[in-house]
Amino acid sequence: MPTARVNGINLYYEVHGQGPAVVFAHGAGGNHLSWWQQVPAFAPRYSCIVFDHRSYGLSVDDPAGVGLRGFVDDLRGLLDHLGIRQVYLVAQSMGGFTCLGFAVRWPERVKALVLADTTGGIADVQLLRRQQERRRSPDYPRGLLDRTLSPGFRRRYPQRAFLYAQVSSLNPPRPDTFLEPLWNGEGPKAEEVARLRVPVLLIGGQEDPLTTPEIMRLVQTLIPGSRLVLVPGAGHSVYWEKPGVFNRLVQAFFERIE
Repeated sequence: MPTARVNGINLYYEVHGQGPAVVFAHGAGGNHLSWWQQVPAFAPRYSCIVFDHRSYGLSVDDPAGVGLRGFVDDLRGLLDHLGIRQVYLVAQSMGGFTCLGFAVRWPERVKALVLADTTGGIADVQLLRRQQERRRSPDYPRGLLDRTLSPGFRRRYPQRAFLYAQVSSLNPPRPDTFLEPLWNGEGPKAEEVARLRVPVLLIGGQEDPLTTPEIMRLVQTLIPGSRLVLVPGAGHSVYWEKPGVFNRLVQAFFERIE
């Protein structure tokens, strides 16, 4: 079982394909298995690295570990372990906290960044307020599939919705407070993000009830030069619900960089 010893834990990872390195960072509902629709599409041209964040999948956090606050340093440790100097980063939801944080701290190591269905945890007063308002809204979804997959997708593809839930069920339990750094301003500061000169593609779902189109548009204003694409018919998991669209957007973005 491939693991990297980083920051006091064994971080599980897999590498598929050969070529320029691409790291896929999963969200809170997933783990390394979440990218089953991306790896086969990218592996013919890229070295695809999927991994489990600490406390997810096969990466067990230390009982007194730092949790989500250690994600950025964990990613650096993984890349150092693999001897990778520069990388493309593709992040979904919670994974945006990892990848945007990494890009802000070590921009010279990032060729390009894709942030899907995520704010990246940017510590901006207006953005944090809008997120808090959304989470307090009476229509804010509470169930896993209600949050992550659009109603239309769940009706049309019940097997793939079931698979999403099964992948998520493989994660170990975490405290209810685990994701708090995403909401309380512990991510990259807005002024740090404003100085970022890494190419950034933002992807959002038109039906995302968490990181709504309004929130994604606000994120775009905070990242200079970023491009935003909102995908019709998709909820909070464009990569899972619309993999063909997602893959084409990311591949075209990478090709422009290359």
